[in-house]
Amino acid sequence: MRLTRSGSSFVYQLTFMPSLFPVNCYLVEEEDGLTLIDAALPNSADAISKAAESIGKGKPVARIVLTHAHGDHIGALDALKIRFPAAAVCISARDARLLAGERSLDSGEPNTPLRGGIPKPGAIRTVPDTLLQDGDRIGSLLAVAAPGHTPGSMAFLDERSGALIAGDAFQTRGGVAVSGHLRPWFPFPAWATWNKEASVNSARKLLALNPSVLAVGHGDLLQEPAAAMRQAIAEAEKQMNTSKEK
Repeated sequence: MRLTRSGSSFVYQLTFMPSLFPVNCYLVEEEDGLTLIDAALPNSADAISKAAESIGKGKPVARIVLTHAHGDHIGALDALKIRFPAAAVCISARDARLLAGERSLDSGEPNTPLRGGIPKPGAIRTVPDTLLQDGDRIGSLLAVAAPGHTPGSMAFLDERSGALIAGDAFQTRGGVAVSGHLRPWFPFPAWATWNKEASVNSARKLLALNPSVLAVGHGDLLQEPAAAMRQAIAEAEKQMNTSKEK
């Protein structure tokens, strides 16, 4: 595992398999403890626990917050909940259904297939404590609905530093890209994306937050990311429009 601090901010990136298939989760320092954003892979619990102990210096893991319910973001959730039983588990109300293995779409949602590693019913034993809505606050984090990769994907803006933990709404591995826009050197987030049009709309919304740092599920931290995010959105829009014309 590789540990990277986001400049002078309160956000630490934990990267598993950094050279092969980077999977990130994040620890965010708060006054009352640490917030873990995402739970990485099933075998990640030991490394996450050790990192939390080192960073927190006695502070507990107070919250486990999930950007979405794909397997590489929830893998160690049950193990971590056992290690940190007092930690409140938070996920969007929409993706809580995916976490429980419920794959139906709402009547107003685009009828495109759900993709990626959605757990089977009962595979995840942990029941969320808090179902998040757009605009909710979790400590210093602002919850921002960012559907597209999944129907209930969320990003989290640290309002102290401007660091944006975006889940898979963007990737930086293989080139900065909006979820659903294929990057041949790392195509996996695109392959796992539910709806490309919703992804682009969410990407515009996240760009408008003017983040100081972009922290994603797959790839390195990106400082001052606005220009790269803007370019990625333009490329995704072009690709989407070309597909519609065919």
